Amino acid sequence: MSRLAISRSCQYRIARCFPLVRSFSTTHCRHEILDLSTLPDRISPKYKESSTSSLLSLQWPEPPRNILIIPKLLAPKVTASAASFASHIHNEYPKLNLVFERRVASTIHESLPFPIYTSDPTHFPNKIDLVTTLGGDGTILRAASLFSLHSSVPPILSFSMGTLGFLGEWKFEEYKRAWREVYMSGSRVAVADLQDPHTQVATNSRSDEDEGDLHSSWGGVRGKSMGLTRSSKILLRHRLKVGIYDAAGVNVNEQLMPTSTAEPQQSIPKIPDLRHVGGVVEQPLASRQFHAVNELVIHRGPNPHLAIIDVYVNNHFLTEAVADGILISTPTGSTAYSLSAGGSIMHPLVKTLLITPICARSLSFRPLGLPLNTKVVLKLSEKNRGREIEVSIDGKRRAGVTIGMEIRVEGEAVGRTPDGSWAGGVPCVIRSPSKADGDRDGIAEDDDGWVGGLIGLLKFNYPFGEGQ
Repeated sequence: MSRLAISRSCQYRIARCFPLVRSFSTTHCRHEILDLSTLPDRISPKYKESSTSSLLSLQWPEPPRNILIIPKLLAPKVTASAASFASHIHNEYPKLNLVFERRVASTIHESLPFPIYTSDPTHFPNKIDLVTTLGGDGTILRAASLFSLHSSVPPILSFSMGTLGFLGEWKFEEYKRAWREVYMSGSRVAVADLQDPHTQVATNSRSDEDEGDLHSSWGGVRGKSMGLTRSSKILLRHRLKVGIYDAAGVNVNEQLMPTSTAEPQQSIPKIPDLRHVGGVVEQPLASRQFHAVNELVIHRGPNPHLAIIDVYVNNHFLTEAVADGILISTPTGSTAYSLSAGGSIMHPLVKTLLITPICARSLSFRPLGLPLNTKVVLKLSEKNRGREIEVSIDGKRRAGVTIGMEIRVEGEAVGRTPDGSWAGGVPCVIRSPSKADGDRDGIAEDDDGWVGGLIGLLKFNYPFGEGQ
């Protein structure tokens, strides 16, 4: 008998003695990317005034469901942290839906054993309940730019993992406490019998007095939250409304193109009619304006000659600016480009907009602070001899303007709504200090991040010289 025959005979006998038994089936990791359109529409929170703080209190009517996570681009360590954060959210809050931008989803989904969601950014405003950023100030601006055509922006929870991080409120090491605070804010859960150390710290050992019962929607969540007195604090950052118009007075905002730091596929949507986004009726595209968190910049760009720009304030001619360019910034943007150009530093709660010249020819052209509702028009003078000048909005959108075109800018209205809540601006979750931060007696908590950023990051009035 040949070796082949012997081998086949042995295989036959083994098969008869040990018949094939089907093994238990195993479920493979679900490395899926699903469509955002299948998710429920956005839940809009309310913002309530506090008697003890100049900031607002975040109040969810029900738990948020759709969470957009935006990590800093081209930063592997930050991407890994985003994956850890997403895994924690999925494990502890399994009913939540985690959303990423397309380019992020394509790189991160292989490291996550559960499905994630993505779509074109134009669908985010109607679906996203809460935004979380991991990065620096540029990442926060990137997140806000996704809602730049809309008057309603979801709350933004930011972790400082970037180069500067002046706007970033939380350290990533605090992500469990930070997330639980913002997720449970408004749930009216008592603070007794806390299960997790990070929630125990967050309560600062406060009593259960004046705490309400658990809202039924949060009933299945493990542990307890900080209670009503520990609702997340919200700072509504003012924005600018920007419109670009041609010589005939026609809005040409569609000419604004994304820069390399914006979502490449984030085209301007063609929306012919009114839409309800986050409970707010949005205007048609033709009358919409872009919103800027930091600033609008008009700059001579590569041209060798200074730009000549006519500046109007509330329809009154102010001056003919001859400079490298002009900045119109918000109080938030006062610590960005405007600061480098010699502008004043403004507290983010101040309702103002700033006009700052960039390397003006005249030494008497000083920065101006105007009321937030001021209407400013920048018109390209005929003295520019046909040259095109560049306009940029938060560094995320840019366009070229020529003679006769004008840029109209005014501050976005931020204020109370008929139901007692607040609307407008970009709601940023502010870090609430714990007792671990030291003795808080007599120190206002509202300005901790802002004052600390001026001293620690911007080195405000930093001494210099020998012995310092």
